[in-house]
Amino acid sequence: MTQQQSLVGSFVSHATGHPGDPALVWHGEETTYGELHRLAERERARIGRLAPDEDEPIGILAAKSPSTIALVLACLLEGRRFLLLPAPTPEGRTSHALVERAGIRHVLTPDSPRAPGPGAGDRPAEPGAEPGAARDTEPADISFMFTTSGSTGQPKIVPLSTGAVDRFTTWAGERFGIRRGTTVLNYAPLTFDLCLLDIWTTLKYGGRVVLVDPARATHPGHLLDLVSRHRVQLVQAVPMFYRLLVDAATGSGRRLDTVEHVVFTGDSMPARCLAELPHLFTGARLYNVYGCTETNDSFLHEVDGTEPADGPVPIGRPLPGVHAVIVDADGGIVTGPGTGELHVATPFQTAGYLDREQNADRFATHRHEGETRRYFRSGDLVRRDRDGRITLEGRNDHQVKVRGTRVNTHEVEQVLLAHPDVVEAAVLAVPDPVAGRLLRSVVRRAPDSRLNSLALRRHCAQRLPLTAVPSTLLITDDPLPRTSTGKIDRTPIERTCSPSQLQSQLSEPQPSEGTAT
Repeated sequence: MTQQQSLVGSFVSHATGHPGDPALVWHGEETTYGELHRLAERERARIGRLAPDEDEPIGILAAKSPSTIALVLACLLEGRRFLLLPAPTPEGRTSHALVERAGIRHVLTPDSPRAPGPGAGDRPAEPGAEPGAARDTEPADISFMFTTSGSTGQPKIVPLSTGAVDRFTTWAGERFGIRRGTTVLNYAPLTFDLCLLDIWTTLKYGGRVVLVDPARATHPGHLLDLVSRHRVQLVQAVPMFYRLLVDAATGSGRRLDTVEHVVFTGDSMPARCLAELPHLFTGARLYNVYGCTETNDSFLHEVDGTEPADGPVPIGRPLPGVHAVIVDADGGIVTGPGTGELHVATPFQTAGYLDREQNADRFATHRHEGETRRYFRSGDLVRRDRDGRITLEGRNDHQVKVRGTRVNTHEVEQVLLAHPDVVEAAVLAVPDPVAGRLLRSVVRRAPDSRLNSLALRRHCAQRLPLTAVPSTLLITDDPLPRTSTGKIDRTPIERTCSPSQLQSQLSEPQPSEGTAT
């Protein structure tokens, strides 16, 4: 990898040299680099007046818009660390708890600052300021602070250094050929680390970002039209996005032939959806990218048609400068074929969570190939075959015992998704006084499908051990709940799969054959 360039310095250079170039597209309207730079400078002046203490972190309510992106740029210009906060729940509890843990006194929106506590008044933003140079920062200084999804517990705050961000954006820009005028789609929320590629790498290299409005992120026709109308060249998104595009294009004959790079990440790509992508993105190169919020992207696999048709897509090979080991249940490093937890060390990773007490069980030191390094424990189980190919098998917390037998719920979900009439699937292990744990599944079937639980149980029994066949199969025609990052939201599903809720559902007349067993 060549020497990294500064993200904010490169943005300022492009905004100064090519102010008329389009930087963002939002609701069909373009914001130029010059306009975005001026917005950022105005917000920079406001930050300086509101919070003059340079060590004080800033909170940003990250509703997607050009103004919010300008606010992030203002923090980068001012050399201030900032926490990107998701839209609050109706009670506002999640964001408020994060604000307190980060020691933040000021949470900003693009329009006006407000204190996180009650009773604070707003002050209007003042007119813009003349552009100035970015404040000098050290590579170790913190800039972005993301949060983990909280799917395995309380969300953790993940600080990233300026150097880590610059190294990542340099790699991403070079790897995917992002340059002046390259058009990139941003599907992920601003709080998601995928934006380091979608938005921040693109703005670093003078490209154009087409922002997807979260309010229309599940509208297939809108997404297809957005990619086509703006002649997008690079797309990165979770598998759900690609399934929506495939559904929208089916039968229409539409092709997205301007796209050069298709990147899927964040979840397992269903084999049936993957098979459709070369027909939709004619001529595009397809990639599976693996990474965690704590490490950023770590592995890359370019799909070349040699992947097993009925198995998971390999996660590929480590990125330049990335080191990884597979650790077995006894803590030993797997040197040949085998299964274990993936531990990763990257040039782009955090030095640790903001709350240092959370580091203890998430980082480990290993000596491997003559070097001692600090690795992040991903919690992901992977398998390496005799050819050295690594595939994702699930998570440590997806390993459960059912009637004394170890079962991987991720593997059960993949078997359910292999049925041609299954669109979405979630499998959970729920406590049972006799068996210890039992598997419950919720499945969304394809439109107009007559799939019932008997047929689905037969499908599972032919492919899984008896103990891995879910005891309960709920079939629905409605989409499964999703988090803001596009992953299946298991919290409401857990409530659906509770024994009392299941008993209530099973005692009611079912609307169609085999809706529940």
